[in-house]
Amino acid sequence: MTSTTKQLQKLLLFHLSGTRLFGIGTLKIREILPFRPLARLPHSHPAIAGAISFRGSSVPVIDMAAAVGYPQLTPEELNTASIIITDVQRQEIGFVVRGVQQIIEADWKKVKAPPAALGDRAFITGLLDIDGDIIQLLDLELLLANVYPESLETPDVALTDVQSETLKALNILLVDDSRVARKQLCDALDTKDISYQVTSNGDDALQSLVDNNDNQAPIDILVSDIEMPGLDGYELAFNVRDNSALKQPYIILHTSLNSEMSLSYANQVGADEALTKFDADELLQAMLRGAHQSG
Repeated sequence: MTSTTKQLQKLLLFHLSGTRLFGIGTLKIREILPFRPLARLPHSHPAIAGAISFRGSSVPVIDMAAAVGYPQLTPEELNTASIIITDVQRQEIGFVVRGVQQIIEADWKKVKAPPAALGDRAFITGLLDIDGDIIQLLDLELLLANVYPESLETPDVALTDVQSETLKALNILLVDDSRVARKQLCDALDTKDISYQVTSNGDDALQSLVDNNDNQAPIDILVSDIEMPGLDGYELAFNVRDNSALKQPYIILHTSLNSEMSLSYANQVGADEALTKFDADELLQAMLRGAHQSG
C-alpha cells in the first residue's frame, strides 16, 4: 500500500428528497427490501416509522428523510420505497428511503470532508464527486444518536487504581471522522480523567504522530476509525508502520461494521487490535494490553 493506492469501497446510492443523492457503504448493509407494512411502535421518536420482522427478529425502521430533516414519506411514496437493513454499532436498524438508485465502486481517498459551514448537525461525513454528481455520505452514527439519544450514554467502566494510573501515564491519540464516535471515545477516557489528543481525520493524525515524536513525547496508543475520508484507518496504520523514524505506537483500529473481513485486513496493515465499536470496556482493556506491551 502506498499513498497513491486506491481504497475502493462499494456505496449504495439513494434519494431522500428530490434528485439529491446520498450514499452509505455496502459493508453496513445486510439486505435491501421493497417496502412492506410496518408494525407501529407507540411512544417512539417521530422519525421511527415502525418495525419489521427480519430473519426472526423485530427490527426498528427509521424514515431516513424525516431523521435528517426532510419531509416524511407520503403513503404514495411508500409504494415505491425501499427498506435498507443495516448493521451498525452491533445492532440491526432499518431505514426507509425514497428510491434506491445503484451500487457503485468509489475511491475512498477521493471523499472530501464536508465544509465546516454545514454546522455540527450535518448528517454527513463526506462528499464524493461522481461524474459531476455530488454524493453525500451519511453519518449513520449521528443519525442514530439523534433518534436514540440514550445511545450516547457511556456506561461506567470499573478500573483498578493501578489500571487507571497506567492509562494516565500514556500518550493517547484518538482519530474518528464522526462527531458522535469521537464523543463516545472521549467520554470513555474523560470519565477516568485520562488525558488524550484527538483529531477528525487520518492526515491530521499522522502529522500529530510526527510532531509528538519530534517533541520527544511520542504517541503510545493510537486509536483510529477505519472508515474515514482521505487517509483512512488502514492506510494510517500502514503509514505509521512504514515510518522507521517514529517510535511505534500500539495501534487499535475500530469499525462500526460487524465484518470479519474489515478486522482481518486491519491486522494485515499492522494494527495490533481491531474492535467493533463502540464498547467502552473493550476499548480500555485494549489500551491496557497496549500499555503492557509497550512497557
